[in-house]
This record gives sequence, C-alpha cells and structure tokens, in this order.
Amino acid sequence: MYWVKLLLVIYAVAGTALYFVQDKLLLHPVAVDADSAYAFREPHRELFLPFDSATRLHVVQFTVPDSLRKGVALYFHGNKTNISRYAPYAGTFTRNGYEVWMIDYPGFGKSTGTVSEPLLYESALQLYKLARASYSTEQIVIYGKSLGTGIAAELAAVRDCRQLILETPYYGLSALVGSYLWMYPVSRMMHLQLPTYQYLPKVTAPVTIFHGTKDELIPYRNAAKLKPLLKKQDRFISVEGGKHNNLLNDSLVQRTLDSLLK
Repeated sequence: MYWVKLLLVIYAVAGTALYFVQDKLLLHPVAVDADSAYAFREPHRELFLPFDSATRLHVVQFTVPDSLRKGVALYFHGNKTNISRYAPYAGTFTRNGYEVWMIDYPGFGKSTGTVSEPLLYESALQLYKLARASYSTEQIVIYGKSLGTGIAAELAAVRDCRQLILETPYYGLSALVGSYLWMYPVSRMMHLQLPTYQYLPKVTAPVTIFHGTKDELIPYRNAAKLKPLLKKQDRFISVEGGKHNNLLNDSLVQRTLDSLLK
C-alpha cells in the first residue's frame, strides 16, 4: 500500500505540474521590440491589428509587384519563436504571384496579449477580413504549418477560400498530446484543443495535406487519422522520410505547391 500511495502522489503531483506549465511546454514564443525592424530579404510591409486593450496583433505582408499579383496566402505558423522563423518560406508563394501575410500569435514577436483558443480563431478571422477588402475568395489561400494547421482549418471551415493547405497537421492537439500522456485525461486538462478533425468535414474548399512519414513531433499516424475526413478531390500527400521541418525542401512538395498556385 505504501508504494501504491506513493505512485498516486507522484501521479497527482506530475499531473498538476503539467496542467500549470502546459503552455510553456507547447508554446515557445520569442518577443521582439515593437519598434525594431525585421531585415527580411523579401519585400514586405508591417502592420498591427488592434484587438483589445491588452492585445495587438502584428502582421508581416510579403508583397509581389502589382503586375504579377494573383492572390494572397494567409499563413498561420508553428509554435516557435515568431514570424522571423517562417519568413524564409514566403518565397514559395511570392514566386508564384501570391502575397504572403503572416500573423504572430499573442506573445510572439511584436504581438501582445495572452494566447487563448478563441483569440487564435478570432485573430485568424480578422486577418481574413483584411484580405477580403482587397481579394476575392478565389484569390485567398489559407495555409497552416504545425500548430497553425488547426487555426487554418477552423478558418476555412467558416470562410470560403481557394484552397486550404496543411503542412504537418495533427488530428487534434489534445489527441496528439494524449498519445504521449495517455495516463492522464488530457482532453479535460488542455487549454488549447484545436480539434482539426472537427473542422475538416466543414471545409468546402479543396484541401491538400503534406506530412512526412518520419515526422518526429507530430507522428504520421496521428495526421493519417484525418484521411477519412477528406473529400474525394482532396489530397493527403505522404512524404517518404520527411520530417517536421524539412517538407518544403522536398521536390514533390514544391511541385505540388507550384501547381496549386498556378
């Protein structure tokens, strides 16, 4: 009985600790001084979307010449640092005539505020509304990378777009974490649920998913659970040997993206 009690105490203490530090384990933002300037090679402009007294969301718009511009890709990035980590990917879109608008989540980069699931969805919607002021729905591509795939899927479920593209998605964030912490009721503990599986069936636009078979962060088997939720014309592209952060180096992925953005 002593050992049973000790294990129960350890279980309870570890679970309590995980509950209170989960955001630090999942999110790794790096703040940037709002007055500083990014030195991106791609032409760009910066703007802020005011949300409330505590929250101001920073957006970087990677631009293309008016004569070449065909549309805009709304890019929702992963869980690390800020826009500067994902800026090198802008060229995939701009060379195809698409502007890329990247938004930093609260606490990331120059954005202020505190992350919450409703705020993530609402900030994505505000970015979409900004895009609709200049572009038709057929000119808007919604793109999600890693953490951003659940946000992108939710937006595409409630707003029309040309294409939804998900790079290294998860079935649901709580389902992903639960696969590692199976001994805890993760679905009731998580602050962020991001249930991609609930949103995909509501997306009317074409969907393309890229996932590496050797993804070390979001296991392929977790993302593969999304396959039955796709429409007949949607595509789930498995990248043999692909990992979490190298898919855009794959020639098949690049050819597919070029084709989607034609």
